[in-house]
Amino acid sequence: MPDSAPLRTALCQVNTTVGDIDGNAALILQRAREAREAGAAAIAFPELTLTGYPPEDLLLKEHFLAATERSMAELAGELESIDAVCLIGFAERDGENVFNSLAVVRDGVVTRAYRKMLLPNYGVFDERRYFAAGEDPAVIEVQGVRIGLTICEDVWERHSGPLSGAERGGASLILNVSASPYHAGKGEQRREMLAGRARDHGLHVALCSLVGGQDELVFDGQSMVLDPRGELLARAAQFEEEILLFDLESGAIAPALGRHAEVYAALRLGVRDYVRKNGFERVMLGLSGGIDSALTACVAVDALGAERVSGVVMPSPHSSKETQRDAHEIARRLGVDALDLPIDSVMRAYSEVLARSLAGTKPDVTEENIQARIRGNLVMALSNKFGWLPLTTGNKSEYSVGYTTLYGDMAGGFAVLKDVPKTLVFELARWRNEQACEPPIPEDVIDRPPSAELRPDQSDQDSLPPYEVLDPILEAYVERDHGREELIERGFDAATVDRVIALVDRAEYKRRQAPPGIKITPRAFGRDRRLPITNRFGG
Repeated sequence: MPDSAPLRTALCQVNTTVGDIDGNAALILQRAREAREAGAAAIAFPELTLTGYPPEDLLLKEHFLAATERSMAELAGELESIDAVCLIGFAERDGENVFNSLAVVRDGVVTRAYRKMLLPNYGVFDERRYFAAGEDPAVIEVQGVRIGLTICEDVWERHSGPLSGAERGGASLILNVSASPYHAGKGEQRREMLAGRARDHGLHVALCSLVGGQDELVFDGQSMVLDPRGELLARAAQFEEEILLFDLESGAIAPALGRHAEVYAALRLGVRDYVRKNGFERVMLGLSGGIDSALTACVAVDALGAERVSGVVMPSPHSSKETQRDAHEIARRLGVDALDLPIDSVMRAYSEVLARSLAGTKPDVTEENIQARIRGNLVMALSNKFGWLPLTTGNKSEYSVGYTTLYGDMAGGFAVLKDVPKTLVFELARWRNEQACEPPIPEDVIDRPPSAELRPDQSDQDSLPPYEVLDPILEAYVERDHGREELIERGFDAATVDRVIALVDRAEYKRRQAPPGIKITPRAFGRDRRLPITNRFGG
């Protein structure tokens, strides 16, 4: 490519796997070749592409770091043949320190490495546990264009050292390679932030983002390029691998998904990658005829295909004809196998075994939970026998207040809706129905008052405030850390606030034992929110 031609840059939005160093290296090489064939002279990959993100305590293993170092050298040699500058995120060891680095590969060798200067240590991030901070900004030149190198957090702070250093170094383009976890609306938040950085420094800004699912986290892609006025020049797709090609004069902009489509796509990708990357061939879930299991089934089928999903219908004497009919109808509409395992006889057996121990007591939540635990045992038996991954169906509202049963409906390997509030469950169910000629979820399921059906005529609102009241309180208390007085000042009923806070705090021990689930909100349980179980601070 002659020097007079505009610099064509490729942002390789790839889906890596944590710890699969050889597989990630092969993916990098493949995408680099494709980008070069499309005319790119500078080819960028996301943060820690070679190791996968986040590698967590793998970074404390000496042999992991040695394997990364060896692979980086081998990969650089293989990249010599493509005749382009490649920028690859990797973990770099230097003496006693490990750095979150961006390798600059030219002519078959790593000519230099930029080391991330700002290390986040909040929310899901724990980078100071693993990495030392870099000290020097970096600017490289490719085909006459000076490019300032940054990694993720380096650009989130206005006038940060990396950005100011790039500007002083004469850069006309800031390149940021990133592994930024998704939550609803995160893509627009990133765009606004990057637009501000472009205007602050009067430079073009390019973001190369990771895509894919990793345990609880989903990475949504949306690599993008902005001009010095903060205007969007180019943007890649959400939740899909893509090579975004651009020069500074032109680009293409993929349309952004709407709110419900975005969240649903995150759930679908999270399920697909958890199943694929952990080697499962099939998933299963309990189909109750309720909205949570219905939506979970839809996500599973859309992620994997109906042939890889099984539903289990486990009616008790308290299960209504309507919910059982709807459970089978959901299975039919989605095209999944439905196994019938009535639990009446098992409940009687439990009652006989416990009769002497429980003599003289009145039936209460104990007997209700036994039903859920019977179902959990049956689900796990099928999982053990056939190697199916059991999906749990509880939502964030239920997990928040402990409206779940340990070793019952919480029994499973992956919690699809764990970070999805109940009100959003209803919205997503309606949205998914709108996408199909034959809606997969019967209207009765959406319109029926939610119930666990563990006793006659039970309704969720017998035990909880209405979800349209509960969810805003939970959002403020769990995600924004608002205290009791602040909640009351916002207009929430004091008695309801006290009740909800008590329920949330008391359920911490349950949440510690829950399976991993997909992060959708700004603060999810687990990686984002870490509170002690033994804790006397209230509200």
